Amino acid sequence: MSNVFENGFHGVQSGTMTRRTTIHDVARAAGVSVATVSKAVNGRYGVAGDTASRVMAAAEELGYESSLVASSMRSRRTGVIGVLVPAFEPFSAEILKGVGTALRDSPYDLVAYSGSNSSTSTGWERRSLQRLSGTLIDAAIMVTPTVVSASADIPIVAIDPHTGRADLPTVESDSFGGALQATRYLIELGHRRIGFLAGRPDLRSAGLREAGYRRALSDAGILFDPALVQDGRYEEYAARSAATTLLSLPDPPTAVFAANDLSALGVLDVATGFGLRVPADLSVVGFDDIPEASRAAPALTTIRQPMGRLGAIAAEMIVGLLGGDPPAQTHVLLATQLVARATAAPPGR
Repeated sequence: MSNVFENGFHGVQSGTMTRRTTIHDVARAAGVSVATVSKAVNGRYGVAGDTASRVMAAAEELGYESSLVASSMRSRRTGVIGVLVPAFEPFSAEILKGVGTALRDSPYDLVAYSGSNSSTSTGWERRSLQRLSGTLIDAAIMVTPTVVSASADIPIVAIDPHTGRADLPTVESDSFGGALQATRYLIELGHRRIGFLAGRPDLRSAGLREAGYRRALSDAGILFDPALVQDGRYEEYAARSAATTLLSLPDPPTAVFAANDLSALGVLDVATGFGLRVPADLSVVGFDDIPEASRAAPALTTIRQPMGRLGAIAAEMIVGLLGGDPPAQTHVLLATQLVARATAAPPGR
């Protein structure tokens, strides 16, 4: 008896448990060896016509041909687009939502993949592509890849790559412009001593956000103070330590611009521990506009980057590449927007 799982795979009944059909099940049903089944589903030479027909009939009856691997072996296509991320966190989650929405009416399914230790290792893309391309996915969208020279026989689009533009089609937000806007907003409110929690030093986006911060200070005639820049690494835990350092200075900042929202939320918690009121004693601005930003208490003022749109555009590029239609633009830069909420006000209000 066969059974159908919600994810579309067929299986065979074993007692009270339903399991996925394997190549061994097909071999037993057809009365042939596993090697013969492999040759038959691959269309390779060396299998008699009637034997191949018997194998394929058994595979169809048991549902084995619904397997992505078996399907790819026969057609060299799986109908699946992979989204490769270094870790599942708010930014990548919003990207995935955008990709999923864009693929909703397409013939392609979506799989999200994060290998072990991807968030801390360079070159994780190569390992992931080696495991997935050609057998499980037809194309890949890589989110914040550490390298963009990963070779594969499938189309690839990169979102916010560490090194910026590359030979691959890429999509990213305007990190420099967003940081410039955030810092200028704080300056316009009257702040002159503005701290900055930087992102990961190996990420181009982090460098651009620091550059935007510095440009805003320079344009306003405010002398850059290296003591006001601390490394938050885009991580809430690191940001808490960095914020503690900033707020412990003999002359602490009256405002802090954090390179991402997770860091900004960490600043809010540290400020509370210092007995500071936000925004009366300390203004805080983040970057991203993840869902948690609007739910914070007080709600976080931030720079919104269109994370869902990043994913949607990458998906549109990939679908075009799979259809033999390369994108008109190989690099897309999306504008950012200031979202003023409740964590920024004039100093000493």
